[in-house]
Amino acid sequence: MAVGPKTVGTAERPDPKVIDASFAALAGDRPLSSAQRELLRSMLAVIWDLGREGIDVGDLKIADAALAEMTEAFRVFRPYRSVRKMTMFGSARTQPEDPVYVLARDLAAHLAGAGWMVITGAGPGIMAAGIEGAGRDQSFGINIRLPHEEGANPFIAQDPKLVEMRYFFTRKLMLIKESHGYAVLPGGFGTQDECYELLTLLQTGKAEPAPMVLVDIPGGTYWKGWQRFLDEEAIRPGWVSPEDVALFRVANTVDEAAAELLGFYRNYHSCRWVGDMLVLRLQVAPSRTELADLNKRFSDIVASGTIRGASPFPPERSGNDHLELPRVALRFDKFHFARLRLLIDALNECTG
Repeated sequence: MAVGPKTVGTAERPDPKVIDASFAALAGDRPLSSAQRELLRSMLAVIWDLGREGIDVGDLKIADAALAEMTEAFRVFRPYRSVRKMTMFGSARTQPEDPVYVLARDLAAHLAGAGWMVITGAGPGIMAAGIEGAGRDQSFGINIRLPHEEGANPFIAQDPKLVEMRYFFTRKLMLIKESHGYAVLPGGFGTQDECYELLTLLQTGKAEPAPMVLVDIPGGTYWKGWQRFLDEEAIRPGWVSPEDVALFRVANTVDEAAAELLGFYRNYHSCRWVGDMLVLRLQVAPSRTELADLNKRFSDIVASGTIRGASPFPPERSGNDHLELPRVALRFDKFHFARLRLLIDALNECTG
């Protein structure tokens, strides 16, 4: 994505020479791409704006802490960017003897056995179950500092892959940004907050397409009750579109949950925008017959043109962005993200 000039509030525009001098001191001899250079200059301009606006100390503390927390998290996750990860949400109050805890632990172990890593909030309950199941070597913890909790659970405490955070918003950003799939188990206000925020991000395209599975034990009623509320109080009055239920699945066993998470990447690999084209990278390209069927079934989400096979676009080539993979491209309408999820499901059924 191209980076343009930034308008920095109503304060005096920073002197480009000052910004360039500051940037030169910051970057040193480190090799940086043109996009990195422009973004860092833009960030320095924001710092200038903060100083010139006379921002209150309390507000500056928030900005400083948030940036520091994100910087630390980026540092921790960077070496593992090529590894798929599942984020697990659920109640901190779930006890180790609870069947829900056992289910969460076993699901994390299953995903770790498939080569995935597991991310949790690093606290007790379901968060501890996820890390216990995956094992310390295949786990990340993003802990929130709360006055009534002692800190990270013993399965991840003192690990270099543990990040401590002060703010929920930076914590939730990293829990979602770094993940390739999500498992949500029964929980309270915090779990529901994370569940609905994740659904909102998937529904609006603010998070990349990814599998989201709502997990309970066989015979459990938690998600059944939640779905009943969703159907009767949100979908029926029109607050939520019926098609948006495609954004999640409900599972009652480890095998069902793992199949949803792992199956999402059976053929689909990743996506990116190139101009107004959405590029979906795959393991196997659809055949002509399969492509014709996809165009027939999903023409409603194509703003213009068709769903077509494509070679890597110039921005992908310049970034060496998975050039070995086949891809399809479409002018997606940027609105029907649940239908996009169904398109990905259909691509996962293609055999070429």
